[in-house]
This record gives sequence, structure tokens and C-alpha cells, in this order.
Amino acid sequence: MSVENVAVIRGIYQAFARGDVAHVLGSMSPDVIWMEAENFPYADRNPYRGPDAVVAGVFARCMGEWDGFAVRMDDLIDGGDRVVSLGRYGGKHKGTGRSMNPQAVHVWTLKGGMVVAFQQYIDTLDVARAAGAA
Repeated sequence: MSVENVAVIRGIYQAFARGDVAHVLGSMSPDVIWMEAENFPYADRNPYRGPDAVVAGVFARCMGEWDGFAVRMDDLIDGGDRVVSLGRYGGKHKGTGRSMNPQAVHVWTLKGGMVVAFQQYIDTLDVARAAGAA
């Protein structure tokens, strides 16, 4: 089912890019475990359990703190029940006016076509500099 899993993740990124949060959340298991990278600003509430926690703790904060927040994952690697994506984040911090362009890696775990776990890895120093925290 790995080809299907890559399609699910590609669909999540496409939905996120067009602002279709309902599609993104609909691709998650009700008991999804979501982990932001250590030292990332939104890792303070790890682990996020369930789509509502992801919306409140991650998505809403990203949109509230960054202008033009974007996730551009250009390479998706098929790992069977795991899909690894490589790319970059973008956006301008609303408080500092500084832009970020950090490298990022996402590791998605799927079961039955639904996301059951997510782990983010990212250049946290680039994000901290843009946010004025470093």
C-alpha cells in the first residue's frame, strides 16, 4: 500500500497549500500522534494527540505568527507504511519582519490510508533567528 500512502501525503501537502485544512485533518486518524522537532517553537506541547490538538497547537499558531507561511516538500520517499518528505518552510515572522527558509524533513506513518503519526525535523536555528529568539 506504499504507493497509496505517498498519494495520501502528496494530497495533504496540496490541500495545505490551498488552505484546505478540512482535507488535511480528514487524512488524520482520530488518535494521531503529532511531534514537532525538538527546539521548534511549537514543540512545547508535544506530543499533540488528535487532529484538534494539532490545529490548536500547531496550525493556528503558524498562521497567527507567520505571514505567507508555506511548507514546500519537493521530494517524497516511499517507505511502505512510512513516507519521508524533504523540503523547506517559508514565511515572514509577523513580530520581527524576518523571513525563514529552513530545510525540513517530515516522517509520516500511515495505517489503513490514514496518518497515525507525524515527526518533524527542521533547522530550528533558522526559525529562531527569523522569530527573533536567537
